[in-house]
Amino acid sequence: MVPALRYLSGACGWPRGRFPGSFPGTCGPASGRPRLLCGGGRQASTSSFDVVIVGGGIVGLASARALVLKHPALSIGVVEKEKDLAIHQTGHNSGVIHSGIYYKPESLKAKLCVEGSSLIYEYCNLKGIPYKQCGKLIVAVEQEEIPRLQALYERGLQNGVKGLRLIQQKDIKKKEPYCRGLMAIDCPYTGIVDYRKIALSFAQDFQEAGGSILKDFEVKDIEMAKESPSASKDGMKYPIVVRSTKGKEIQCRYVVTCAGLYSDRISELSGCNPDPRIVPFRGDYLLLKPEKGYLVKGNIYPVPDARFPFLGIHFTPRMDGSIWLGPNAVLAFKREGYRPFDFSARDFMEVVINRGPAGVRAQALDRDGNLIDDFVFDGGVGDIGNRVLHVRNAPSPAATSSLAISRMIEDEVQQRFKL
Repeated sequence: MVPALRYLSGACGWPRGRFPGSFPGTCGPASGRPRLLCGGGRQASTSSFDVVIVGGGIVGLASARALVLKHPALSIGVVEKEKDLAIHQTGHNSGVIHSGIYYKPESLKAKLCVEGSSLIYEYCNLKGIPYKQCGKLIVAVEQEEIPRLQALYERGLQNGVKGLRLIQQKDIKKKEPYCRGLMAIDCPYTGIVDYRKIALSFAQDFQEAGGSILKDFEVKDIEMAKESPSASKDGMKYPIVVRSTKGKEIQCRYVVTCAGLYSDRISELSGCNPDPRIVPFRGDYLLLKPEKGYLVKGNIYPVPDARFPFLGIHFTPRMDGSIWLGPNAVLAFKREGYRPFDFSARDFMEVVINRGPAGVRAQALDRDGNLIDDFVFDGGVGDIGNRVLHVRNAPSPAATSSLAISRMIEDEVQQRFKL
């Protein structure tokens, strides 16, 4: 438990309007490329691209940006099932710029988070996107937690996290006057930001470089083109057809999927392996009363318990000045189930069939019900599988790591598809 919980009794309430509202979309055609109109308007029945990215969240948009900047001669498109970009996981998170202290040394999570946090700060500075480098304390409140705290500190050093130091009670109180603990790790490089603003800026960069975005395009099928006399040339050059639930089609040479909560289903559509399966868990937050905001200056976290694959209840400042307390972890009966009683029969049945260990906040599970903790990138076999790259599991800290992930995806696309 976070130490300050003992001293903030009565200071919390349920948030009203828990997550920020949407920002204006940034879609608009750019000159010099085949493109699709972003919702509304007239549009050709079929458009062709060299590469199509499925998913308009922060990872998909960062990857699209990286690809178009590295390969300006290619035509690249993004398809997004919603009418706005970055409104699911990108728009429903705590907004923390993670330092990379928690993750297993030499794992993709550790490498990409440490690299990605530096890139996010650089990008925000370049684009004038506001952020606060408010730091974080990971606080031990019991003697038995101190060895775990010290081991976590050593792990952070192995991961190359900047500025870490172990501090005692006196220095804890200097950083957080209303926090009580025996020892803490001071993580000064941790920050907060609005990741949706970053994602929309990625989208703007992508379009200004010649990329195209099609919103309200929910992918229904990914299959090889059926050649006909009138379309045989395109069928050979752009052999993959991506079809929406509304009957729109685009053709392409290669596909990169960054489908988040639906990554397993999109993989199945392309004939690739559905594993790991996605199991949705919802995290609810309390909101500190505004008049109690002085009690918390930066992020305050407990010492993580190795028995549970999440970080525990913590205090998180927000860019709007509010302070969140949470999250809990409850099974969501719908993949986009942000409200307590949102329900989808299909999502619920998939969770029941692929149930993981009791009490575990699972994000992706393998066939045996084991938690997949690291990022997963894979392709498939056969005509389509050899032309598809799937980003299969990109949990937290994916937003922090998005620019680093995009570099890895760009390298992987280059190697796999010989662009």
